[in-house]
Amino acid sequence: MASEIHMPAPKCLIENINGQLLVNPEALKILSAIKQPVVVVAIVGLYHTGKSYLLNKLAGKNKGFSVGSTVQSNTKSIWMWCMPHPKKPDHTLVLLDTEGLGDVEKGDNQNDSWIFALAVLLSSTFVYNSIGAINQHAMDQLHYVTELTHRIRAKSSPDKHEVQDSANFVSFFPDFVWTLRDFSLGLEADGQSITTDEYLENSLKLKQGNDKKTKNFNEPRLCIRKFFPEKKCFIFDRPAYRKYLIHLEQLQEEDLNPEFREQVADFCFYILSHSKAKTLSGGIIVNGPRLESLVLTYVNSISSGDLPCMESAVLALAEIENLAAVQKAIAHYDQQMGQKLKLPTETLQELLDLHRATEKEAIEVFMKNSFKDVDQVFQKKLEDKLEAKLDDFCKQNMKASSDYCMALIQDIFHPLYEDVKQGKFSKPGGYYLFIKKMNELKNKYHQVPRKGVQTGETLSKYLDSKDGVADALLQTDHLLTEKEREIEVKRIKSEAAEAAKKMLEEMQKKNEQMMRAKEASYQERLKQLTKKMEKERAQLIADQERVLALKLEEQGRLLREGFQKESMKLQEEIVALRKKQEESPSCNIL
Repeated sequence: MASEIHMPAPKCLIENINGQLLVNPEALKILSAIKQPVVVVAIVGLYHTGKSYLLNKLAGKNKGFSVGSTVQSNTKSIWMWCMPHPKKPDHTLVLLDTEGLGDVEKGDNQNDSWIFALAVLLSSTFVYNSIGAINQHAMDQLHYVTELTHRIRAKSSPDKHEVQDSANFVSFFPDFVWTLRDFSLGLEADGQSITTDEYLENSLKLKQGNDKKTKNFNEPRLCIRKFFPEKKCFIFDRPAYRKYLIHLEQLQEEDLNPEFREQVADFCFYILSHSKAKTLSGGIIVNGPRLESLVLTYVNSISSGDLPCMESAVLALAEIENLAAVQKAIAHYDQQMGQKLKLPTETLQELLDLHRATEKEAIEVFMKNSFKDVDQVFQKKLEDKLEAKLDDFCKQNMKASSDYCMALIQDIFHPLYEDVKQGKFSKPGGYYLFIKKMNELKNKYHQVPRKGVQTGETLSKYLDSKDGVADALLQTDHLLTEKEREIEVKRIKSEAAEAAKKMLEEMQKKNEQMMRAKEASYQERLKQLTKKMEKERAQLIADQERVLALKLEEQGRLLREGFQKESMKLQEEIVALRKKQEESPSCNIL
């Protein structure tokens, strides 16, 4: 599907109109058509720091996102550019460019905070772009990261072991990449050369102290360390002489600083090679429609005055997809039954066997397309629909059999009763001639194949309606003695009783078959649900282990740096996570 994406230029995804965030329907339409996993790279930073230029390079273009050359911020709100991923087959690259933070013309820090939060929530790789070195001024400009605890919720309602909601951020936050533009310092520490990542790690070290200044110093560093699972740093020299920068888009590659070109190439290679598909908790890979749903859910929350909640967004997405999964499963069932079922079936079991095989496929379709079906609400909807489908097919099968059998009976037996009307049996010995002819026609009827489940019942009802004919012939046949008539009456009653008994047994047999079919259906659903829940539980444990490892790693750093108090706070989060693991329910679905 990605190969069919044609976006010659970026399109606004989220507009900022008079301080109100609105989603662009045209952009959502583009997302809805992307069925592949999406790798979402968002870039934020102060206005006029070269964010758009880096995204254009990731897109493999010189032009696309607007590159500002004045003191005004060019990009407003969030712009989107989708394209086939150049390094990951069957993936789509989604680039998100955000309006510059700190634009003095806006005078609206609230809007900046929401743009920052949305970029974090929507991306799988989050790039923060700034000018110069990582110093306290740079950290002060990154105050938006400390506001995330007041802008985002991980869970709709914390459980009893939650220390604080933000402790869950690392489980769904994107990877963090800090790009430093016009960097002019030497990469050294204590007289030794260091890497850019070591420079970032050193810059995120905390200071000892409890005064307000120290707390302000530590807070953004702690947030970056605790919230983002992976961190990376890139430095860039000035791309060209200052007088050429206003025409950066028009400059040829050979006009740029060679070191800058190499640094941009390294950045693009890393981002395109290492950025992962956007993934939700439980290992749910995000495609275009899922990203569309997230955008709508988050922006609607902000517009209504609520905090965007990751758990609520996932559940809202699950509700949409689980309903669609039910519809897909039913569509598959209808298609297969329509192709394979020929009514009437010879036996009820034939219909039940076909239903069971097709139902199994339908459940597999549902399981494949559903997730986070809390309390199996949507699976129960599917079960009810499939059971109703079976009941309807059983009724259709009975009617088709009845209609066919009645047409056949009319064709076979009508001439016999016409002969009765003509008086051909109203003569001595006529009764036995009638019975003989009746038995011949019954045999002829039973020899016709595929009459269906109503074969006996339809014939019995028809013959019952004609009982008076045989009785009249019996009473008027002068060759019969009174004794012979009594014997014949007993025989007729015995046959009627035997037929009634046989019909009752047939009904009991059908009921037993239906009960066995429903039990088999239940066991099949149970089997598939158990398998799915075991897989989901394994994914949950893997996610928790990953988060636990990240927290333990950060706790170790805090201890090595001598921050006992912060280490103890993290220990509380680790204990809470372990308790959650212990109490996480097994595959108990009954």
